[in-house]
Amino acid sequence: MSTTPIAPPVLQGGFILFDGEGKTLLRTIPFQYNPDTLTRTLTPRAAKAEGGDRLEALRLIGPPVETIKLDAEFDAVDRVGGSGGQPGGDGVAGDLAALETIVTPRASDIQSEARNAAMGTLEILPAPAPLVVVVLGPNRILPVRINDLGIVEEMFDTRLTPIRARVSLTLRVLSTDDLAPGSKGASLYIAALQRRERLAGARKGSLGGLGLTGAP
Repeated sequence: MSTTPIAPPVLQGGFILFDGEGKTLLRTIPFQYNPDTLTRTLTPRAAKAEGGDRLEALRLIGPPVETIKLDAEFDAVDRVGGSGGQPGGDGVAGDLAALETIVTPRASDIQSEARNAAMGTLEILPAPAPLVVVVLGPNRILPVRINDLGIVEEMFDTRLTPIRARVSLTLRVLSTDDLAPGSKGASLYIAALQRRERLAGARKGSLGGLGLTGAP
């Protein structure tokens, strides 16, 4: 008698939002489907060689600027009774709104700033934004800022509620150069950097594999 092996559960990627100080968990926004592709760009931050100091060309002055681009898909066809497009709740509008609120100040904060301005307050500080953390598996948990959020709505029900959408995200990883020392975000970045170093250390290469018998 043969048995079918049980496939391990697939982890979901998504966002975790903390308050600005990183002490309170506000909410979690999972991806309905994990992205098929993910593009990462790391731009090194090297010291500029000035005054004839050639050794500066070998120095790094800080963490690289890392950018992540991915697409997330949302589909609520099953929630509206198939492809007929009959009304059934809010489709994927709630999923899209959850992402949009990450990059939008709260209505109450906007109204408060308007009242302060009307009362003649000269200096109005921007409303505090939440700490956004992207989770892409246990080895990639990174504090980020959403630099760009593009939405393509592809299917609608009879009330023009979107029931299928594709979201393009451009994320800027926040490093210790961007975050206060000892903060939640800085600690998460350091932890991610240490995980990366452990993964790199597990890969042992050899000069022979490069066709060399000794160091060049």
